[in-house]
Amino acid sequence: MNQLAQHTDRFKELLGEINEEVDSLKQEIRELKKENAKLVTKIEDLRGKQTDIFSAIGESERLALRQTVQGLISKIDNHLNSQA
Repeated sequence: MNQLAQHTDRFKELLGEINEEVDSLKQEIRELKKENAKLVTKIEDLRGKQTDIFSAIGESERLALRQTVQGLISKIDNHLNSQA
C-alpha cells in the first residue's frame, strides 16, 4: 500500500506539472494572437497607404510610359519575326 501511495503522489505531482505547462502554453498562445492581430492591423494600414506605379504618375507620364512599352514590344516582335 505504501508503494501505491508513492505512485499516486508522483502521478499527482506530474499531473500538476503538466497542468502548469498547459496553462503556460495557453498564455503564450493568447499573447501571440494579440501580437499577430497588431501586425495584421499594421499590414492593413501600410497596404492602404500603398499605391501602384500607375496611380502615382500623371496621365501624360502614363501615356508616355505606355508608348515606350508598346515600342519595346514592337521591337521585340520585329526581332523575333526577322529570326524566324
